[in-house]
Amino acid sequence: MNPDERETAERSRTHAEASRRLEEACDFVGAAREALLAGDARRAARLAALGGDDATAREAIARIAERLPREIALASASDLRSRGFGTYAGALYARIGEHAEAAGAFVAAGEVLQAAESFERAGQPAEAARALESALRQRPDQAAPRLALGALLARHGRTEGAIKALQQIDVAAPERAAALPLLARCFEEVGLAEAARETRAEMARLGVREEPPTKDATREPARKNDRRGGGVVLFGRYETTREIASSAHARLVEAIDRISGERVAVKIFSGLVEGAGRDALQRFEREARALERLRHPNVVPLHQYVPEGPAMVLAFMRGGSLADKMREGPMAPARAVEIACLLLSALGEAHRLGILHRDVKPANVLFDDAGTAMLSDFGAAHLGDLSSTATAGAIGTYAYMSPEQRLGRPAGITSDLYAVGAVLYELLTGEPAEPTRGRFQGGAPSEKNPELGPEHDAAVAALLAEEPDRRPEDAFEARRALSALRWPEALPRRWTAMQGSERPAAPREGDRLGPPLALGDGRDMASLRHDAWLDREVLVIPMDEESLARARAFARTGHPALPTVLRVDRAAGEIWVAPPLGKALADAPRTLDPAAIARLEQALAALAAVGGAHGYVDAQHLYWFDGELELAWPRKPATDAAQRDLAAIEALARGTSPAR
Repeated sequence: MNPDERETAERSRTHAEASRRLEEACDFVGAAREALLAGDARRAARLAALGGDDATAREAIARIAERLPREIALASASDLRSRGFGTYAGALYARIGEHAEAAGAFVAAGEVLQAAESFERAGQPAEAARALESALRQRPDQAAPRLALGALLARHGRTEGAIKALQQIDVAAPERAAALPLLARCFEEVGLAEAARETRAEMARLGVREEPPTKDATREPARKNDRRGGGVVLFGRYETTREIASSAHARLVEAIDRISGERVAVKIFSGLVEGAGRDALQRFEREARALERLRHPNVVPLHQYVPEGPAMVLAFMRGGSLADKMREGPMAPARAVEIACLLLSALGEAHRLGILHRDVKPANVLFDDAGTAMLSDFGAAHLGDLSSTATAGAIGTYAYMSPEQRLGRPAGITSDLYAVGAVLYELLTGEPAEPTRGRFQGGAPSEKNPELGPEHDAAVAALLAEEPDRRPEDAFEARRALSALRWPEALPRRWTAMQGSERPAAPREGDRLGPPLALGDGRDMASLRHDAWLDREVLVIPMDEESLARARAFARTGHPALPTVLRVDRAAGEIWVAPPLGKALADAPRTLDPAAIARLEQALAALAAVGGAHGYVDAQHLYWFDGELELAWPRKPATDAAQRDLAAIEALARGTSPAR
């Protein structure tokens, strides 16, 4: 550790100690700010919420979302929610794209407007409407939920319902002025011209401005297009800003939703006009039906289908496509696999609903503002019962097409998995996948990146197997196989040098861990080491088949009362686990309340559900930290661990001391 790093680490420890002292003095606001200075954003968020310091809580939440791994951010949001800080939990869930969870947290906190927004972002507009209607039943005089309900209904084509909601806003409410332009447009949409004129007269009396139509405005009856100041206004609400792309069958334009203010992508069918025939229209309608059924965080959301276009209004993906990113240069294996796993998650849900994509390729993988990969373009999709298969014909892109599709044979679930494998191979090697029977024609991934091994090659080869029945059974199995391996988080120095990259080389692994620290408690399965990269202590456990199986079970469970598995390093033969915080019950005996025992029982039940067990639920392994009960990593294996866990819980429920 160089002098600057030592100074930073010492400063962090000073702030952490100050935070602990202030918390003991019940100065939660001060403790939160010191925790933030110490770099402990999770603790800062919790303490700031407890102390009512909204600014610090919001700053801590932003840091958690931006700087910490997604799994840790999710755990922090869950912790805030379980402690009753639903507003902050919802804000954190929303920052990391978990909009359904955010909505639930906001509902629990009584933040109905934020809950409705999150429900809609999660693709659940009906739930958003129900939340707003529930709030209005309790408080009919509230204008803000009524305005939000009217706007929501209008966005989703429920114009009559929107009019009813907006008309009920009291004329004296501040929200009345904001509702009038929307109300006027809704009246026009259903042909109530006189009502629209009266609404605009009220707007004039109140001084509410609305951009008037230009004198040269034109309207195309078949598509309800008009011009109002800016670009063409499609279907009465989407003002175009630029054309993104066009083909023989469709045009894709960027637009602003004049009701919500949101930037969207409008895909307009043009095949029939250009004489492309019914097949193109059927593919267009098939894509719309697929997106309507498929609501998944890794599928580009469909906001609205406009039959008279026909057109699809889609979420606008500011992050560009995977094809764009691949042109920028090579990608770290861990990031490549993360993208592949997100695609497999989306395909798993699609396959569950009977939808085959059949054209997975980099150009059809788009990214939102946060860099989350989303699958798009279901125009080649087959909708139906996947107990049968679909003949591909010429559907799909040849470079990513499975062998059976190339031969015109029926496509199935594993055809989509092959395409993900082809994309992943290209991300790992920089070259298109051209596998032949039993080997890689262009070289295995480990030949391109020496930090990859045979196990990585095997995982990719399984996706690219020539025969469909030799590939993983489904997308979820494929995702589990990829996630079970540790993938390097940086490109090898040799590769970055070849690419002319100026990316700094990662620190050497041998410089990362300090010497073993004294445990002082007789632990014989692990050594406590200092991780110099992240300035933290870790338990380093020798890896064998038994410890690896145990680590996988703990990692799959992910319950906050169980130890967190930080890393599995096959090359070094080590497993890293987060050490327990606080004090063991053996050192500070106390009576466990029913809630703590129930939490522990829930954790062990979740562990048992994935085939794991602890085996040492005793005073040496039970730690009390920050008001919660936690289990430390078991010091040694137990042959009858599951039975021991059940017996320990029963003893605790009877009030028997856990100490042996």
